[in-house]
Amino acid sequence: MKESVLYIKAQKDTIVTHKKIYLEDVMTMYSTDSALTKELGQTVLMMVQGEKRQKYVLSILKIISLIGKEHPGLEIENLGESDIIVEYIPPGHKNRVWEWAKTALVCITVFIGSAFAIMTFNEDVSVAKVFEMIHGLVAGPGGEGAGILEIAYAIGMPVGIIIFYNHFSRLKIDSDPTPLQVQLRLYEGQVNDTVIENAGREGRESEP
Repeated sequence: MKESVLYIKAQKDTIVTHKKIYLEDVMTMYSTDSALTKELGQTVLMMVQGEKRQKYVLSILKIISLIGKEHPGLEIENLGESDIIVEYIPPGHKNRVWEWAKTALVCITVFIGSAFAIMTFNEDVSVAKVFEMIHGLVAGPGGEGAGILEIAYAIGMPVGIIIFYNHFSRLKIDSDPTPLQVQLRLYEGQVNDTVIENAGREGRESEP
């Protein structure tokens, strides 16, 4: 007798905090056979290796293959993504003081950066004039040459760029793609879409 149809739907990105990942952690499943759905939900999909935060890319085809091994006659309908990302975040207790401190630091940084950007814009993007004005307000006139503001600016600029782009030589701060890699993938996708559209308009599709 043919088994009932199983409908599966997975989001593109799922966050888990335990190393043993089950099917029910990454997707929603529905079937008229509730016992079957419950059983499949407890199927182990993968085991996380290591203690660090990391991301895994999984293909729905492999998940369907895993389900098919247990239930060969089961018809599966995928209503979600074709490829998904499972992000493992190690469990831990959050330090509220540290969280508030980071929030305050970000707010102060954004406030100072915005004020500096507005002042340099009003001074026709003259950083030297802005530094001279700040020095005059804080310590009085006479702040010529390389002072603490200029040194901090010279150090902070490259450090900020490295942190933002998440890349320095072969080193990376974390496993997330860099902004440059994201833009290259977007450009590659746009090029592929353009090639396909042009081939369709010009009637140059290849015959199988």
